[in-house]
Amino acid sequence: MKLLHGSPGFGVQLSESEIMKFLLDSKLNLHLGTVDPDQYPNIHPTWYIYDDSRDMIYVETGKHSKKVDNLKVNDKIYFCVDDGNPPYKGIRGKGNVRILSDPNSNLPIAEKIMLKYLGSTDHPMAKILLQNVKNGNSVILEIKPVYYSTWDYSKNN
Repeated sequence: MKLLHGSPGFGVQLSESEIMKFLLDSKLNLHLGTVDPDQYPNIHPTWYIYDDSRDMIYVETGKHSKKVDNLKVNDKIYFCVDDGNPPYKGIRGKGNVRILSDPNSNLPIAEKIMLKYLGSTDHPMAKILLQNVKNGNSVILEIKPVYYSTWDYSKNN
């Protein structure tokens, strides 16, 4: 895991264990940056789940979404998960994405995402999203971070 200080001279850099805890515990959106065919950046707020055993981030999305179309051309992304309330804290970085399309493999990942954000797979929104996964209308984006740039303004250096 490559770590960078996201705000040199102010606050502190998160440790590897703090990064994992933040990504595991946070219910904040991950903002996923892709590049469209006209070379304009697109930002996509998404729900995610972090697998600390593999250092992978997973996002469920519609297989015909703009982010998937962009990723089919360019698998490189930028991401950010941050708390916009003081004291500011967050993680951003670059990564490479694989688009996973097997509904049977994607369903357990999507269920974890629904549990994280909705608290139950019985929630009406979860039922709709999980049905899209089962029908093959959704995919999972598997993000392998290249590095993490972090900041925590609750601590001074």
